[in-house]
Amino acid sequence: MSSCCTMLFHQHSSEECFINVNVGGFKQRMEHTVLKRFPQTRLGRLLCCSSTEAILELCDDFSPSEMEYYFDRSPRFFCYVLNFYLTGKIHLVDGLCVVSFCQEIEYWGIKERHLDFCCSNRFYVLKELAEDKCWDQRSDDLQPNSSASSIEEFSASEDNLHMFEGTWCADVRRNVWLHLENPGYSTAAKVTAVISMSVVIVSIVAMCVHSMPDFHQVDASEKEIENPVLSFVENLCVFFFSAEFILRLAVAPSARKFLCSPLNIIDLMSVIPFYVTTACDMMDEGESTDLENVGKVVLILRLMRVFRILKLARHSAGLRSLGATLQHSSREVGMLVLFLSVGISMFSALIYFVEKESPESELQNIPIGWWWATISMTTVGYGDTFPVTFAGKLIGTLCIICGLLIVALPITNIFNKFSKFYQRQRHIDSNN
Repeated sequence: MSSCCTMLFHQHSSEECFINVNVGGFKQRMEHTVLKRFPQTRLGRLLCCSSTEAILELCDDFSPSEMEYYFDRSPRFFCYVLNFYLTGKIHLVDGLCVVSFCQEIEYWGIKERHLDFCCSNRFYVLKELAEDKCWDQRSDDLQPNSSASSIEEFSASEDNLHMFEGTWCADVRRNVWLHLENPGYSTAAKVTAVISMSVVIVSIVAMCVHSMPDFHQVDASEKEIENPVLSFVENLCVFFFSAEFILRLAVAPSARKFLCSPLNIIDLMSVIPFYVTTACDMMDEGESTDLENVGKVVLILRLMRVFRILKLARHSAGLRSLGATLQHSSREVGMLVLFLSVGISMFSALIYFVEKESPESELQNIPIGWWWATISMTTVGYGDTFPVTFAGKLIGTLCIICGLLIVALPITNIFNKFSKFYQRQRHIDSNN
């Protein structure tokens, strides 16, 4: 046994000042005064037990006749535990997985802060690598069963196809579902996917063209009306989207899971504004005084047609991976927003106090300073507001440098997650 397993404690005249510990066959006599140095550890808590039941909650077995406490743990690691009670520091165990090491020190009640300096850096590096691997494994395990996962939507996976068993027209619905959801199923499925993506692109182009003044038309009373060609294209695309959504809903193995899928919600949100605006236009024809705000509602709903752009996510592994990355990077994004908020608040106040006395400066109040700090820290720099004093320029330089550092801090983790999701999504698409 290694030197750290040697007897660590002085002999004492009274037997009650010692406890006998048996860890996996390795027996050790330990002094109370040493254990009391770390009362929050498992062995330290044994000294406070007043009943056999309380003792058995902390150890695996107890012999009252010999006053021996048995622990079914690794005797090799317990050598390092003994060394910890002697020195107050714990060391990494060579050849032991960092996850097992964490489990062992957690069992014995030893904190990570007790790691000696020589082992702490290596421990945190190994722990971070292990957490990344565990994160990948959890993502793989939870992904097929989680309705909240945005990387792999509720589609034609093997786990869902068994849900057709025993339902009406099971074979026909399964065949149609595979053609609509899995472009790699057959040539017809690929053609269907290409047509669907083409209609989405045509709809987006029509929406953009509709905003150009050259395509605006007016009637005899100088009231703006819809361009008939663009209106026809818009109606045709919406009817295609509606028919596609209804057909997919009708053949879906589970309507509830289908409607809870993020991509299907986007599909629904892309067609609802058309029908609502059509209904509002029909109601507006009555010129009722109760509908004076219908025009604004229609305008807002028409702007919601931009949701059709997100329909491309159904055919793009990159967009699906981006959505999954944002969903699983809420902590990093929250940190980024917090850091930027603190920096913007601080630099907007500083630039106001150094620029308020200069008549040439536009930074005459803190709200304007917020705008200036925002575009400076995010390195956008529109140039509409800028400091004119020497002190203001120094603060501006510091603001830009801090912005670069703050934005760069969480980007690495977010990018790594995006890479992992993208690779996994490409693997899923290649298997379908």
